Amino acid sequence: MTPEPATDEITDDRPRAPLTRDRVLTGAIDLADRIGIEPFTIRKLASHLGVKPMTIYHHVASKGAILDGMIDIVFSEIDLPPDEVDWRTAIRHRSISAREVLNRHPWATPLMESRTSPGPATLRHHDAVLGCFRRGGFSVTLTAHAYAIVDSYLYGFALQEANLPFGGGEEIGELAEAIIEPLAVEQYPHLVELTTEHVLQPGYDFSTSFEIGLDLLLDGLGAAVCSEP
Repeated sequence: MTPEPATDEITDDRPRAPLTRDRVLTGAIDLADRIGIEPFTIRKLASHLGVKPMTIYHHVASKGAILDGMIDIVFSEIDLPPDEVDWRTAIRHRSISAREVLNRHPWATPLMESRTSPGPATLRHHDAVLGCFRRGGFSVTLTAHAYAIVDSYLYGFALQEANLPFGGGEEIGELAEAIIEPLAVEQYPHLVELTTEHVLQPGYDFSTSFEIGLDLLLDGLGAAVCSEP
């Protein structure tokens, strides 16, 4: 009787390409996209790639190095702020791109600024964003504040979005109705009002708040740079 594979293994019967560093990292991202980062292990990655665990270490030295490489690839997927437009349009474009990438890789959000050995794509991305603010007339100090503020909002929104207990459309409405139904209007008037007059309306989408908040932040930064001496 053929033994069944361990329950924590990800198997794939497709033909295997020769193992390389790039294949280890792209395979690691694919696995993390499927299962998340908490249960991610070298053993599961090896199973996913169809190799023995020790084979991976011939191409990437450690799990930490794999995480470094994964995050560098995620940064490479984010559009750099374009040079041919004003700073506000460029940072807005880059921020929307970043949110889209983090939606594809929700496991990455807590790791984006945690790595101590950033790769070339990560460094290039940070340098381009800093350069965009500086070209827009931001002082070095205000540039530091602006980058921190924009990315705190970006990562916070992406993290919240990834952990919402619903998807979209009907699922949001069903959950909202289930929560709001037993509540007394007299006790929670504003919660009932928001749910019935906003969340339960046709076309509601939590994600639309991202660009509204981003525009408010960019407007505030624009006012700040105009008031600099």
